[in-house]
Amino acid sequence: MSFALSTRASKLALWQAHTTRDALRAAWPELDVEVLHVDSKGDQDRSTELARFGRIGIFTVEVDRALLDGRSRVAVHSLKDMTTTLQEGTRLAAVLPRGPVEDVLIGATLATLKSGMDFATGSLRRGAMLCAAVPGLRIVPSRGNVPTRVERARAEGGTPTVLARAGMERLGMADQYDEVLDTADFIPAVGQGIVGLVIREDDDEAAERIAALDCAETHARALAERALLRAMHGGCNVPLGAHATIVAGDLNLRARVLSADGSEELRGERAGPVGDADDLGRALADELLSAGADRLVAEARP
Repeated sequence: MSFALSTRASKLALWQAHTTRDALRAAWPELDVEVLHVDSKGDQDRSTELARFGRIGIFTVEVDRALLDGRSRVAVHSLKDMTTTLQEGTRLAAVLPRGPVEDVLIGATLATLKSGMDFATGSLRRGAMLCAAVPGLRIVPSRGNVPTRVERARAEGGTPTVLARAGMERLGMADQYDEVLDTADFIPAVGQGIVGLVIREDDDEAAERIAALDCAETHARALAERALLRAMHGGCNVPLGAHATIVAGDLNLRARVLSADGSEELRGERAGPVGDADDLGRALADELLSAGADRLVAEARP
């Protein structure tokens, strides 16, 4: 029985798809799992800054279309790239165990960054947090796959950059970053380090198959972070970090939202039962919105 997984064709996306494929084969030996490569809007257009795409799911919409038109049974995504509201007819059915959540610097350390220096990133969140730490840093829009961006940063005269630790380590590039940023201040993107598995709402067989892969702890953390982002009316590229952890059996959610230049910020933190992940995310979002976070998010958008 053929069971296709749709994915982008970048090295990191393929790592995610192949890891999912191998886990499915281990759980269901009789299943013939295939990987279907799909070009996303983000891959097709590398000239546009990420922030200018808005919330249309540039790295996910085409992969999900393969799901909806029957070419695949599961769409495999980096959860941080997914829109907060999924395409009609689909649902997030499972997540793999979370990897490292931190951001890492390539080509520099915090101590070597100075006011007036160029720094390359396409992420509003990362740019804002770095500007808050190093006022006067000049953010240069940058896109590309992980190996390409690392090569640019490490080239003679290259511009330092920041990437996700999870992606670097999954590609065997842990020796290529210079500093792991502390999540106390550099709060990760919603869903960072998580692989999300999306299926058609009516595909009960696919739901049963991938249920064997779902990590309940990671799923609760993802639900809380995504509920916060959805209530903040944010997308996958806003100057906001959110990080949920499970401490002594309770879910703890921290968030930080900034102005694009890092000169203003709001922080919040809440804890509650793991089963109330959605409510926890919405409650923290309401707290931040009441304090003016909606203005920071709106002003940061191009």
